Amino acid sequence: MKSNIEKTEDPLRNHFIDKSDWLKSAVLGANDGILSTASIAIGVAAGTDLREVILLATLAGLAAGALSMTASNFVSVSAQRDTEKADIEREKVELRETPETELLELAGIYERRGLKKETALLVAKEFTEKDALAAHVRDELGINEISEAKPFQAALVSGVAFILGGGLPLLVTIFLPEKTMEYTLYGSAIISLIILGVVTAKTGGSSVWKGISRIIFWGTLAMAGSALVGYIFGVNM
Repeated sequence: MKSNIEKTEDPLRNHFIDKSDWLKSAVLGANDGILSTASIAIGVAAGTDLREVILLATLAGLAAGALSMTASNFVSVSAQRDTEKADIEREKVELRETPETELLELAGIYERRGLKKETALLVAKEFTEKDALAAHVRDELGINEISEAKPFQAALVSGVAFILGGGLPLLVTIFLPEKTMEYTLYGSAIISLIILGVVTAKTGGSSVWKGISRIIFWGTLAMAGSALVGYIFGVNM
């Protein structure tokens, strides 16, 4: 497909949207790694003071979460990629069987974007003469080098990010005192999530404070819920 999609680059500009594909996978993986692993550890720590039990549950959660994140991201993005391929194949057939209709359809897209009817038709003709499929893939289907689904990249980035994110709660369960572990897990997880939110906002060009407030609210909610379950169903051994 890459041979049919013209890649345009501006060497003088570096847009935030260019990073959106891998950034989304990295943020999702790291955020989930921190939050889910810390939540599991907090829930177990709220129910028992045995470090071995807390550590085993945290380690199991980290391993299962990383594998699940990698597999689910690969499957979901692969499904998206298959849909893109099916649409492109259908577009090839339509261009071969009804080229005039496809030309008018392309012109209509440009007209709706603000071009005059005559100009839109002229632009559509020029793009069609150069590479009709590339024009339709880009402007009708909305698929380009940035938005194109990349299953392996999404799976690898999210899986590695999950492990890195979940590594901090694991270290807390190994080295810090059992008696206050719920609180140290919560504090370290929130700090990690805030740092992640700041880095993400700076990388993606979005509001830092808005990202931090979302992270603190939802992170606290998730970990508090896990702690409540631990207190309710905890056992003393």
